[in-house]
Amino acid sequence: MSRRTERYPVKTANSLWHVYKTVPFFKVVKNFIVIQLARYTPILGLKNWMYRRLLRMKVGDETAVALMVMMDVMFPERIHIGSNSIIGYNTTILAHEYLIEEYRLGDVIIGDRVMVGANTTVLPGVTIGDGAIVSAGTLVHKDVPAHTFVGGNPMRVIRELNESTHQSENT
Repeated sequence: MSRRTERYPVKTANSLWHVYKTVPFFKVVKNFIVIQLARYTPILGLKNWMYRRLLRMKVGDETAVALMVMMDVMFPERIHIGSNSIIGYNTTILAHEYLIEEYRLGDVIIGDRVMVGANTTVLPGVTIGDGAIVSAGTLVHKDVPAHTFVGGNPMRVIRELNESTHQSENT
């Protein structure tokens, strides 16, 4: 399935040149400061509080976001992470992309009990289903079905998991 993004064409210079017509400058400054503080905060409860209260992200209970994770600085409120999930070290989650002739926005939905490995990039408009595992270093450019193990660049399905297999791998 392709990514679900809203497309906004631009007529003149590339879309990033128009960034502050698409998102307020002070919102970006505030988000940047909060995200940078959260990237270095080792206290998971405080980090989730910052994401929920200061960035308006939806983050489920007992979700662990590792150090150095880079959330979308322009539209973090479009990121939804379920309960009891892990987002690995130095992962980037984007809800926008600025291209030459257009920019695109899309919600990122990460389900419950999802494991996203370190150094992964999640593009706008994708859903990662409940119980999925994303291998380290993966470019998530399309939806990941629930209970599926994916990896690589380009991302591909490595194998399907059943709930009991997934639970035993996490214990």
